[in-house]
Amino acid sequence: MMRAVLEVLRQREFRLLFLGQATSTVGDRLVFVALALYVTDIGSPSDVGLVLAAHALPLVAFVLVGGVWADRLPRHLVMVTTDLVRCGLHATLAALIFTGAVEIWHIVVIEALFGTAEAFFRPAQTGLLPQTVPEHLIQPARAASSTVETVAQFGGPALGTALVVGLGAGWAFAFDAATFLVSAGFLVRLRPRERGIAPERRSTVQELREGLDEVRSRAWVWVTVVVFSIALLTTLAPYMTLGPTIAEDEYGTAGIFGLLAAVGGAGTIVGSLIGLRWRPRHPMRAAMGATLPWPVAVIAFAVGIPLPLVIALVALDGVGVALFAVWWETALAERVPPHALSRVSAYDWMGSLALLPLGYLLAGPAGEAFGATEVLIAGAAIGFLALVIGTSVRETWRLT
Repeated sequence: MMRAVLEVLRQREFRLLFLGQATSTVGDRLVFVALALYVTDIGSPSDVGLVLAAHALPLVAFVLVGGVWADRLPRHLVMVTTDLVRCGLHATLAALIFTGAVEIWHIVVIEALFGTAEAFFRPAQTGLLPQTVPEHLIQPARAASSTVETVAQFGGPALGTALVVGLGAGWAFAFDAATFLVSAGFLVRLRPRERGIAPERRSTVQELREGLDEVRSRAWVWVTVVVFSIALLTTLAPYMTLGPTIAEDEYGTAGIFGLLAAVGGAGTIVGSLIGLRWRPRHPMRAAMGATLPWPVAVIAFAVGIPLPLVIALVALDGVGVALFAVWWETALAERVPPHALSRVSAYDWMGSLALLPLGYLLAGPAGEAFGATEVLIAGAAIGFLALVIGTSVRETWRLT
């Protein structure tokens, strides 16, 4: 396992990408917990949903355009630009919090602009990674990258909770702003290799249609995207919106929400390490199966079972999520033409997240009307059913 890690880290371009993302991902994971805790403190669950929706909606709206531009331009420079934009936005939010001038609408506007920048970053990141290593190292590189992301999932929420509860939310956003500067410093030095033969460029509409054709021609891709769109709507959105409230009601403190985020991150570290070497014969069958503990853990949290059991389930959920990410992105990188990879990734992001803003907006009012626990249980049950259906699709099941 360590041999595979050392081999990919010997690649200079991957090392620069790895170090940049190691820094900025800590900030990303920190901020989501900080937003949920801070907005819950100064507003209501509906306000939390509004802020999260403001981030997700432009991400969905612009990610296809981001995919086209990531396939046209040097992907690392697209990422540098978006890092600098996001640095400025969260530095502004930190200043507003420090001065006591912040209002909910400020956070909504800043997160909407942040989500727009992220719409260009994500497809570029997916397409860039295979350009930083030889072809035979794509899965170890994806797993190593996932490992650092999952370390951030562990450390980020814990740090975010500590900063918000201990020093104040302003420090959380200031820290995140600084991580984007560090990331940009690494990425600007990167010189990715050419991969595949780029076709002649056409109009944006034609290139979007080409990306859509690549998705539609692979049932295992579009079915997975649809399934996750449903699961994120019914499971993730209610959890992120109502989670701090349920943690306080069932376990006595909203800090448990941050603790569970850190535990899930610890699980994803283990999953990413496993993904360094394990190449299952049927990768998508294994990947979809690995996601099934996720809604189970959400239901367990919602009903308030003893905390040690919730922690164990959330850790298992983290392992499964990390394995899914490694096998899914490796399958895309190995089977999608390199010149279209960012566009296919953009359709993945857009489709998967398409219903998430709606989920954020509805979860708060639904929780207030029907009860947070009831909404979370019903949503997670629907998410579990969707994932089971996605696992059983013939092409997903048989892909080797």
